[in-house]
Amino acid sequence: MLRRLCFALILFVLHPPLHAQANENALSEAEVEQLRESAYFPRDRVLVFVKFLDQRSAAIQELFAHPRHPGREQDAHDLLEQFTSIANELEDNLDDYSTRHSDVRKSLPKLLQATDRWASELKSPPDDEAYNVSRKLALEAIQDLREDTTEMIASQKSWFAAHPPPKEEKNGPIDIPR
Repeated sequence: MLRRLCFALILFVLHPPLHAQANENALSEAEVEQLRESAYFPRDRVLVFVKFLDQRSAAIQELFAHPRHPGREQDAHDLLEQFTSIANELEDNLDDYSTRHSDVRKSLPKLLQATDRWASELKSPPDDEAYNVSRKLALEAIQDLREDTTEMIASQKSWFAAHPPPKEEKNGPIDIPR
């Protein structure tokens, strides 16, 4: 019995992770650090996400602006998957900010404008079986972001009209949420 348990434990430890569990992070360590630094400032954090998505979109455009190189389609696929992952993470953050009524009113119009830009930029590369599914998922993530942002603009406007935020004191205590 003990042998079987040890054998099962060894198999579990040595078994490669499933695809969904793979530790392929869409963000570099420097980008993760930027997100950590902006964690207490929701407005800034949204703009950091926008910056990362702009970078991925620009990298995709750059791939197709130059003559074709070997592996371009796989690079496009990988960048589109990174884009989708970052967009989904941003959407999760927006959901959290919405339920907590965090004031992100100044960054939402910029995000809304960016969704239109990203959609047109991701549609511009030619069709290819290597990345068409990834592109479709990225475009769906953009559409979801657009819808959530539009709803959030309206809800933030009505919430903060009914519950105006207090004036910030420049030398007052800093209230860090738990």
